[in-house]
Amino acid sequence: MNSRRTFIKNAAAAGLITAMPDSMIAFAEANSPKEKIWASLIHLSFNMWEDNNYVNPENRKMVTLRQYDPVLRVSEPLWNDSIKKMAAEKLNMVVIDLGDGVIYDSHPEIAVKNAWTTSRLRAEVAKLRKMGLEPIPKLNFSTAHDTWLKDYSKMVSTETYYKVCKELIAEVVDIFGKPRLFHIGYDEETANDQRYFDYAVIRQHDLWWKDFHFFVDEVEKHNARAWIWSDMAWHNPDVFFKKMPKSVVQSNWYYDASFDKNDMKNKFIQAYLRLEKEGYDQIPCGGYFENWWDKFIDTNIIDTVKLANENFTDSRFLGFLHTSWRPTTEPYRATILDGLELTGDAKKWYKKNRKKA
Repeated sequence: MNSRRTFIKNAAAAGLITAMPDSMIAFAEANSPKEKIWASLIHLSFNMWEDNNYVNPENRKMVTLRQYDPVLRVSEPLWNDSIKKMAAEKLNMVVIDLGDGVIYDSHPEIAVKNAWTTSRLRAEVAKLRKMGLEPIPKLNFSTAHDTWLKDYSKMVSTETYYKVCKELIAEVVDIFGKPRLFHIGYDEETANDQRYFDYAVIRQHDLWWKDFHFFVDEVEKHNARAWIWSDMAWHNPDVFFKKMPKSVVQSNWYYDASFDKNDMKNKFIQAYLRLEKEGYDQIPCGGYFENWWDKFIDTNIIDTVKLANENFTDSRFLGFLHTSWRPTTEPYRATILDGLELTGDAKKWYKKNRKKA
């Protein structure tokens, strides 16, 4: 592992040090060739979708888990067991989807019933660190997933909206003790992804980028790196790779079973390869949950890690992110815990088979 002195010396020689915030120096040090991020996304809030009568077109079942709930959907026993499982599997990071699950001091009007107080969240952040899990905040500012913002989700791109979002980011950064990463979501903001919503809001063209840079700037003001879902690269790759800053950490995501990198029709796999070609830092995201076809794919997580190991430059493969895309409630206990075990297995595989830099 390079020492801080060696890292700074090399960065200075490359002319980077004057433009790099302290958190990015720390990030680069922590992501030395010796260690990778092994993270899991856990949901405090699961209010991401506009309330609607959404029926899965594949099996005609009502997708009730996507509907807004005015009460916090968290099982404390499952939350605690999930955290313990992450530690047992030797993961080293937990990304917490906060949403309206917190009674923010700056905007308590956002919170759902039984939301955590800020002191409760601070205590959890401290507990996670003691367990060897780095806590990272997530607030999804995509208009496809911002139901948690309540009335402010209907004020997108207004001065009120910017003020509220700025204040929320600042407060969360303080609660998390100046995290090195801040996940801002920013996925699926398309007409197709909101086709079942009763109320749809879509930014596009220059406005999408204007607001995106607003959020990146707000995060970077606090010496953190913005972290996003990369699916905009599927829809508008030329614009994406022209305008997306290299400072933003990319999580492309893919949850299916086919990992043929020569399949040019697989936009998910091709996005991973293009992000690598263009020189972006990546934390690929794989998952384990019942998909649209009522099927669990238990190979997705390890195959995502294998794809990264075989095709990514080691220094730009920052780590891996697991998700279950399920609320932290008892009906999904097995799904969440089994996914964490699969992630632990993938980490063990990577430790044995890591491609040399």
